[in-house]
Amino acid sequence: MALPSPTQESFMPASNLQDSGDPSLPIFNVERVQLQFSLSAEFVAAQVANNVLVLALATGRILRIDLDNAADIDDIDLPKRPQEIGLIRRLFLDPSASHLIIHSSLGENYYLHTQSRHPKALSRLKGVGIESIAWNPSLPTASTREILIGASDGNIYETSIEPTSEFYRREEKYVKTVHRITEGPVTGLWTGLLDGRAEFRRVLVSSGTKLFHYAGRIGKNSGDGSSSIFSKYFENESPILQEGPDSASNAPSALAFKPDSPEQDEDPSQHEVFVWLTSQGIRHGELAEGADPANMGTRTFDGTKLFERSRIPPSETATGRKRPTKDPIRFVALTQWHMLCLFEGRVVAVNRLNDNIVYDQEVLDGSQNALGLFSDLKKNTFWLFTPQEIFEISAEDEDRDIWRIMLKEQRFDAALKFAKGPAQKDAVATASGDYLIKKKQFHEAASVYGESSKPFEEVALTFIDNDEQDALRKYLLTKLSFYKKSSVMQRVMIASWLVEIFMAKLNTLDDTITTKAELVKNTSTSDSKDELAAIRREFGDFVNRFKGDLDRKTTYEVISSYGREQELLAYATVIDDSNYVLSYWVQREKWAESLGVLKKQTDPSIFYRYSSVLMAHAPQELVDILMRHRDLEPRKVIPALLNYTKDNEKPISQNQAARYLLFCINQLGSEDPAVHNTLISIYASHPSKSESALLSYLESQSAHPPPSYDADFALRLCIQHNRINSCVHIYSLMSQYSEAVLLALKHNEIELASIVADRPADINPALRKKLWLAVAKKVISSEGTGSVKTAIDLLKRCDMLKIEDLIPFFPDFVVIDDFKEEICAALESYSRHIDQLKVDMDDSAKTAASIREDIKALDRRYAVVMPGEKCRVCGLPLLSRQFFVFPSCQHGFHSDCLGRKVVEGSGLTMRNRIRELQTSIGRGVAGPKRDREVRELDDLVGKECTLCNDYAIRLIEAPFVADNDNREEWAI
Repeated sequence: MALPSPTQESFMPASNLQDSGDPSLPIFNVERVQLQFSLSAEFVAAQVANNVLVLALATGRILRIDLDNAADIDDIDLPKRPQEIGLIRRLFLDPSASHLIIHSSLGENYYLHTQSRHPKALSRLKGVGIESIAWNPSLPTASTREILIGASDGNIYETSIEPTSEFYRREEKYVKTVHRITEGPVTGLWTGLLDGRAEFRRVLVSSGTKLFHYAGRIGKNSGDGSSSIFSKYFENESPILQEGPDSASNAPSALAFKPDSPEQDEDPSQHEVFVWLTSQGIRHGELAEGADPANMGTRTFDGTKLFERSRIPPSETATGRKRPTKDPIRFVALTQWHMLCLFEGRVVAVNRLNDNIVYDQEVLDGSQNALGLFSDLKKNTFWLFTPQEIFEISAEDEDRDIWRIMLKEQRFDAALKFAKGPAQKDAVATASGDYLIKKKQFHEAASVYGESSKPFEEVALTFIDNDEQDALRKYLLTKLSFYKKSSVMQRVMIASWLVEIFMAKLNTLDDTITTKAELVKNTSTSDSKDELAAIRREFGDFVNRFKGDLDRKTTYEVISSYGREQELLAYATVIDDSNYVLSYWVQREKWAESLGVLKKQTDPSIFYRYSSVLMAHAPQELVDILMRHRDLEPRKVIPALLNYTKDNEKPISQNQAARYLLFCINQLGSEDPAVHNTLISIYASHPSKSESALLSYLESQSAHPPPSYDADFALRLCIQHNRINSCVHIYSLMSQYSEAVLLALKHNEIELASIVADRPADINPALRKKLWLAVAKKVISSEGTGSVKTAIDLLKRCDMLKIEDLIPFFPDFVVIDDFKEEICAALESYSRHIDQLKVDMDDSAKTAASIREDIKALDRRYAVVMPGEKCRVCGLPLLSRQFFVFPSCQHGFHSDCLGRKVVEGSGLTMRNRIRELQTSIGRGVAGPKRDREVRELDDLVGKECTLCNDYAIRLIEAPFVADNDNREEWAI
C-alpha cells in the first residue's frame, strides 16, 4: 500500500471532552480515531508505547506514527513478501518505543530499531512462536540488553539484540533457552528490579492455568553483553505459584501491568500492580516487596483478588432480552485504578480496589473482531484496535472516587491523599477521628479532629469526659492552626484556654516530682521530669507561634494564678514585655540577665526607668550599653548618675558617670547645660584634692567660647568645695580678673595670680598694672627675706611696673642696698627717655617749619595754558569758555565738562548737592549768597582731577567700546 503525502495531520487522537469537576460524567470515554489517509489493507497487529503507534497491515507493511508529530509517518516494508513469511501475527514494542520485534504466522521474526526503517531478520529465533517478551528494566538503551522471550511451546529464551549495519553480523548476540513450562504457551512474561537493586530480579511467567513468580540474584554480565544472566536463575530459584483454572480451554490469557503514574512526585517505592487474564476472569493485585527474596514466601501474591467473568452483566439483544454469557474476556489492560476489559464487543472498566464496574459501553458489533487492548505504559493512554478501526479510551478524573473507597476500607491516610476539595477532606478527617475515638486512640484522634469541621464543643466534651487533657491540648493546638486570621474571637478564646491547660499540666508534673509519686502506672519520677521539660518546650513553641492570638492581660492573670513565674517570664520575653522581664531580674538582683535584656531594647523610656538601679550595681556595663544607644537624652539619665556618684569614692578616672558625660560631650557634641553642670558637680564634689580633671574640662570649654555650663553655678560649686584653681579659672573666663587675682592671693597662689594678672594686657592695660601692683604688694608684704628679691623679679615679668611703683609698698626699715641696682637702672631709663623726647621735639619743629613754607608756596602756584590746549573731556579748545586747570598734573577741563564727570563718579549725596548748587546758581542773582554757592561748587568740582583721582581707577573695568560708539571704527 502506497501512502500519499499528507497535507495535514494524518492521525488525529481522541480529544477529552469531559469536565473533570462533574461527578455525573463517566470516567471513561471511547472515541473512534479519525485517520486522515485511506487504507488499502486491514490491520493485522498493533502496538503503542511512549506516544509511538505501530500498525501492521495485511500487505506486510508497517506504519510507525509519532503521535507528537502525527503528520510524520514511517512506511516500512519487511524484507520478504507475506507469501513467503506469512502474515504479521504479533508486534512487541518496548516501553520506550526504541525496539520493535515482529513475529509472523510462519515463525519468522524481525527486529526494527526506532532510528531505522529496515527490519533485520532474527535468524537465531527463526521458527520460535513468540507469545510474550519481558523487556529489560534498564531501558531505554542502544540495545535491548538481556530480554526474556516466551514461546508458544512453553520455552523461555534469553537473548540480547543490538542493531548493526555490518552484513555478516547477526542482530542477536546470543539466544539461550533458560526455562520451560509444561502448562502450555507462555502467555505473559515480565521482569523487574527487586527493591531497586540491579543484581536482583523478579520474573513473572504466566500460562493459561498458572502464574509463576521468581525472585533472586542474576548472573554477572560479561561486559560486552554476550553472556547470559538468567542461565542459572531459573534452576537456582524456586517459584511461588498462583493457581488458576484447571484447564485453559483455549481461553485468552495475558499478563498486564499498571502504567507509570502521571504524577511527577509519585512514590518510587510503590508496589507493582498486575492483572492476569484467565478463563475464570481476571486475577489482580500488587506484588509484595521484600528486602530478602528468600523470605518473601507466599506473601508475593497476598491480597490478590479474582474478578470473575460472571460478574459482568450479560449483553442484551435488540429486543432487550439478555444473552447467555459464554464468551470469555478477550483482552485486558490496566489503568491507574481500573481494569479495562473487552467482553462481547463491550469495553468494561472495573475498579480494581472494590471490583465495581464503573463503565460498560458497547463498541463493536457482533461481526467485528478486535486485535487487542493496549496501554502506553509511559504516557497513560489506552487503545482498542480492530482490523478496520482504532479507538482511544480516555480516562478523565479517574481517581475521583478513590478516596471514598479508601475511607470505606478505613485506610484514612490514603483516603486523605486522594480527597479533593475541603468537603472530601473534611469527611475523611471526621470519619478518621470517630474511628480513632472508638479505638481509644485519643491522641491520634486529636490531630485528625483538628482538621475536621466536626462541632468544636462536641469534640472538646469528648476529650473532657474521657479525662484526656493531653489529647484536648493537642486538639486545641491543631484547631488553632487551622482557624483563619479573621476569626479573632475564636483564636483568642482557644489560645487562652490552651494557656490554662499548659499551666495545669505543668503544676501537676511539678507536684508529681515534688512528692516523688507516680502520675500514671509505669511512669517514674524521671519520666515526669522529662515530660515536664517537654511540656515547657511545647509551651514555649506555642507562645512563640501564637503570641498574636494571646490577650496580654488575660494571659498574665492565668499564668500568675497558677504561680508559674518561669512561664510568666518566658511569655513576657516572647511578647517583648521588657518592663516585666527587667523588673523580674532586677527584683532577684540578677544584674547580668537584666543587662542582657536591656541590650536588646530600643525604647528610651526603658533605659531611663531602670538606669538608677543598674547604675548602682553594674555601672560600667550599663554605661557601655548607654554609649551604644546614641538616641538617648543624657538629661534624663542624670538622676541615675548623681545617685551613683553620691556614695562613690573611686578615683575620678574610674567614675562611670563622668565617663558617660564626657562621652556625651566629646562624642555626641552635647551642649545641654544640665549635662555640663552635672559633670562639673561630679568633679567638684569628688573627695580627691586634685583638680586636674576639672581644670582639664574647664580649659577644653574655654577653647570654644561661650562655655556650655552655667558659670555662676560652677563658681558656687568650686567655692563650696574649695576648688581654688578652678574658681580662678572661672573668674578669668567671666573677665572678673580682679576677683580672680584676689582669690589666688588670698590662698597664697602667687604664681597663679601672676598668670591671671597678665590676661587683660590687650583689653585693659590700666587694669593689668593694677593687678600686678596687687601681686607686688602681696609679695612685698609677705614675710621672709626673699620677698624683696621676689618683688624685684616682678619688675622683670611686667614691663608696666617701675621701681617707683613698688617703693611705697616697702617698709620704712628696708635697706636701699637691696634694690639700688634697680633704682639706678630706673634713673638711667628716665635719662634715656628724656633724650629721646628732646630728639622728637626737634623733629617736630622742623616738620612745622616745612609745612609753613609749603602753605606760603601755595599762593604762588600757576599753570601755563597754550593757545591750542583742548578740554580733556569734550576735545574743544579750552579757552573757548570757563575752565579748570590742575597745576599738579597740567590737565584742563571746561567747567561744565568737569562738573558732569564729577557727578558721574560721585556718590549719591555729593551728586545731589552739586545739582542743587548748579540749579540755584542758574536762577539766582548776584549777591553774597550766589558768591558762596559759586565757591562751594568750585570747591566740589575742582577738588581733584578726574583723570588722576579714584574715579579714574574705577574706570579700569569699563569697556573700551561703549554701547553708543561706532563699533566699525574698532574693526581691524
